[in-house]
Amino acid sequence: MPHSPFEIESLAEFDARVASGSISGFRVQSVDLTDRTHLLLTADVHGAVFLGCPMAEDAARRVQRDGALVFPVVPDLPFDPYRGALYTPDELFAGLARGYGETPDARSYDWFRRTRAEHDIFAAVIRGMHDESMSNALDERLRAGRPVVGVMGGHALRRGGEDYAGAARLGRALVRAGFDVATGGGPGAMEAANLGAYGAEFDDATLDEAVLMLGKAPSFTPPPEPSAWVVPPVTEWAEAAFAVRERWPGGGDSIGIPTWFYGHEPPNAFAGHIAKYFANALREDGLLARSTAGVVFLPGAAGTVQEVFDAATPNYYESRGEPRPMVLVGRDHWSAKLPAWPLLSALAAGRSMAPRIALVDSVAEAPEALLRLGAAG
Repeated sequence: MPHSPFEIESLAEFDARVASGSISGFRVQSVDLTDRTHLLLTADVHGAVFLGCPMAEDAARRVQRDGALVFPVVPDLPFDPYRGALYTPDELFAGLARGYGETPDARSYDWFRRTRAEHDIFAAVIRGMHDESMSNALDERLRAGRPVVGVMGGHALRRGGEDYAGAARLGRALVRAGFDVATGGGPGAMEAANLGAYGAEFDDATLDEAVLMLGKAPSFTPPPEPSAWVVPPVTEWAEAAFAVRERWPGGGDSIGIPTWFYGHEPPNAFAGHIAKYFANALREDGLLARSTAGVVFLPGAAGTVQEVFDAATPNYYESRGEPRPMVLVGRDHWSAKLPAWPLLSALAAGRSMAPRIALVDSVAEAPEALLRLGAAG
């Protein structure tokens, strides 16, 4: 999707813009300009902002002297705080063959854990810039796209079982019904929904076979320290997902929005675009706010309960406009085991959100319920 006309996110875009002799007022985001010194020494740069763009020292001095702001490259980081695009699974899991602890994903969590413990204000600023870059890239991905359905559910759901397969079929059905699927981007039910979206491009038997393959590495026990990530079972868990992707390349796209705040939960490899955040609150609110066509809540525990009412609050107050559909899957789970449904129903009574909530027995009912609730007045 197109980004802001004032943003430059690639060398090709920079060359096209600077051909006029001016990039005044533009934001150049994480573009290597070390071979564009002659242009930086002559172009009109007043009011431009360079975010993490490597450039020659004389070019940096000149653009700052002539009214541009230069945010320097931050050395020794396992991530780019200025990046202009969402992550891909291949980027976050690069180096997996040497163990999960060697991947950018694990190293970024290690950095986050260490700098947060040190209360480092500079690191906090870097985290904030990274997360805002993620939000900007996420909006670019979703702009003018298909309606987005959020799928929430527990991270502890094991691969290979019927509940996991059901969540995968839900993701597949939503994509085939014309929705964009967005999840919390982690393991369990979130992974299953992203897997289903990935499998929407193939016949139904492919998804069943993929679930069986993943069942050979059904879960993992989070290690106590990041240094332990160089050994199984996290590595094997991730490798199983990439084996599925390798066997069936070119699957359907979906979005994962995980967080390093829960560093013991690695992202899943089936979301084609991953917006990973350091701030969990920003990630949670952003995921729900962008679920424009509603949210499906699969059985989960405390985190999913929190998400139910994080979604219910703007529906109750209509702070995001017209209430959005909310479908809770699992009548016994949400009525008896964790009785969120009675409270949600009580909140909705007599309000415009009342015709936009539903409790269904199975994931097979969720797509139709979303469509029905979305059409409700």
